[in-house]
Amino acid sequence: MKVIVVGSGGREHTIAWKLAQSSSVEEVICVPGNGGTANENKCRNIVPGDKTPAEIAKQEGCTFAVIGPEDPLAAGIADQFWEAGIPCVGPKKAGAQLEASKDLAKEFMQKYGVACPASKTFTDEKAAHDYVDQHGAPIVIKADGLAAGKGVVVAATIQGAHEAIKDIMTSGRVGEAGKKLVIEDYLEGVEISVLAAVSVTEEFTKAGKSTIIPFLPARDHKRLCDGAQGPNTGGMGAVTPLDDVTPEIMEQFKKDILEPTLKGLEAEKYDYRGFIFFGVMLTKDGPKLLEYNVRLGDPETQVVLPMMDFDFADMCKAIIDGTLKDFNFNWKKGYAVAPVAVSGGYPNAYKKGIVISIAPEAKNMVGTKIFIAGAIEDRRTSNSASGNHPLITSGGRVLAACATAETFDQAWNNAYQLMKCIRFNGMFYRKDIGLPGAAESGKL
Repeated sequence: MKVIVVGSGGREHTIAWKLAQSSSVEEVICVPGNGGTANENKCRNIVPGDKTPAEIAKQEGCTFAVIGPEDPLAAGIADQFWEAGIPCVGPKKAGAQLEASKDLAKEFMQKYGVACPASKTFTDEKAAHDYVDQHGAPIVIKADGLAAGKGVVVAATIQGAHEAIKDIMTSGRVGEAGKKLVIEDYLEGVEISVLAAVSVTEEFTKAGKSTIIPFLPARDHKRLCDGAQGPNTGGMGAVTPLDDVTPEIMEQFKKDILEPTLKGLEAEKYDYRGFIFFGVMLTKDGPKLLEYNVRLGDPETQVVLPMMDFDFADMCKAIIDGTLKDFNFNWKKGYAVAPVAVSGGYPNAYKKGIVISIAPEAKNMVGTKIFIAGAIEDRRTSNSASGNHPLITSGGRVLAACATAETFDQAWNNAYQLMKCIRFNGMFYRKDIGLPGAAESGKL
């Protein structure tokens, strides 16, 4: 069968790579894909042009679709696929608003008893400033809508909070996403990401088949610099599993966060067949939900999927047809570590079109994989020996160097050895992904 993957980042490269490993998958159509999927086994990029992804899927005879990013999900792309007769892994538009509106997500959490930090929502800038003055700092300021990872500010001081409110609501930096603000309590602790498969429809619920199955817990490292310093980013690297996340913590997560979420999805009668990302803070009072994402996380996907010891395409089919409860989830023993290489200047202004060099020995390193995010093929030139086009940077987060191994130390060393095989002007990466203290929020 053929499968279509929509998106162009590191998450989508990883999804396409994992789907291609299935013996039942003949070809993965990537729309539009990137420089990684262009050269991936059994994968082919198609630039949509004047055709919609659903039209391309019908033309190519695809069996089902997997949607990577949140923007098209929030706009209703899953609905379009189903209307075209193509089953889709990704929630329909109504369920996707759990990420598209932080205000709606907080209402949902409170309505169904999901453990989360206290918050208030504002459409009036003066009222938001007044609240900050009364509440004090540290405090978290969030744009209500989708802002490509640039809509959240953790303000250490009242002055910083006021500046964040102005920046989001009046500067226009995040556009319409900043017309409404959610201001929430700052939680001290260490953050984890729990990605999960979701299979919920009204029919499945009536038949007792609706379910959410969590994957291995992972940890993203949001700050730009070592020791969790510097500005927030879209993610500087990830690790899974996590030695500090005990079975007891996961049980509490299920009881206080996952099960109430499932109850809410069922009660709202969402058609939610896809993935959910729980951004969780482990506090002294237990796990608290910071946010929902309605898709797989990036760069967490780049460590979680390599640890899957099951057929990803079969799991996608189980999500679609309501048999997820009976699906057999097996996980490889060991660890996965993936530092991310970014363009110089990121998360602020950075140059594009810089040639990426990958040493030949990278291909011979066992248990490693480079997942491309912000890089495309340079069609102006080609490698005369292979006929392939060299890669050039096209985004801030360029790639992840992933390694899996039986021990954390081995995975960590191999990931950084792989990173040393990669070069491009201005390249920057953290040197402490997965190490103690590398992702703690700490005191501000």
